[in-house]
Amino acid sequence: MGDISLRRHIRWLPDPASEPTSTIVVTSPERRFVDIRVLLDAQSLPDGTLPLSGLDWAIAGTSTSSDPLPDGSSHCVWSHWISSRTADVDGVADEGDNHPQPDGSVLETGRMVNPATGEVGDYEEVWVSEEIKTVEAGGGPPGEGEGPVCVVMKMEAEGGMKRGMLVRLGQYCQAVVRVGGEVVVERTVRVGGGKTEVPAEVATHLGHLATVEDEVRVGTGEIWRVVERS
Repeated sequence: MGDISLRRHIRWLPDPASEPTSTIVVTSPERRFVDIRVLLDAQSLPDGTLPLSGLDWAIAGTSTSSDPLPDGSSHCVWSHWISSRTADVDGVADEGDNHPQPDGSVLETGRMVNPATGEVGDYEEVWVSEEIKTVEAGGGPPGEGEGPVCVVMKMEAEGGMKRGMLVRLGQYCQAVVRVGGEVVVERTVRVGGGKTEVPAEVATHLGHLATVEDEVRVGTGEIWRVVERS
């Protein structure tokens, strides 16, 4: 089963915990993920979109985890395929240890670069999982219908200079695209009936008909391929 993880807070030791972003990670059953972190104080443009300055970080890739220890903890690795912070992601990965908590949340601990200081430091993050709901192909409210719970689509062209990944899991759909130095990110959450915008529309409506290896041409001609469906 996949997972929809919402971050409660991050703490750079020894500083107190805080949450300056809306951070959601959508992970498919085959462990493909899109992680989008939007600054809470970001101001929307007149057309309703956010400028890139409102994005803290967006990552897409694959994750792996070790077998749980007796206390339930496990070591996890998130390998980057796309990052909003750099075009060169070869060999880039984050690592951390996940510790299940009595209240159902997960405490993640590890070391990584603190963007505020540019130095590697110890961190703690607390995550909670949201219930995964099915969504009708015709645009009904979440929790109705018998369509697929998960659809993953990828795009790659020009020798890797163009890359995109979309993960639609239940009521959430997140996508990140990098074309050279340009980054585009989209997060859609279905909270009721009605149509949604591409790429969520592609994943929700075409995803109910598509099979793995099917291709969809969108935007300026980029081809998105279905790599996972369940």
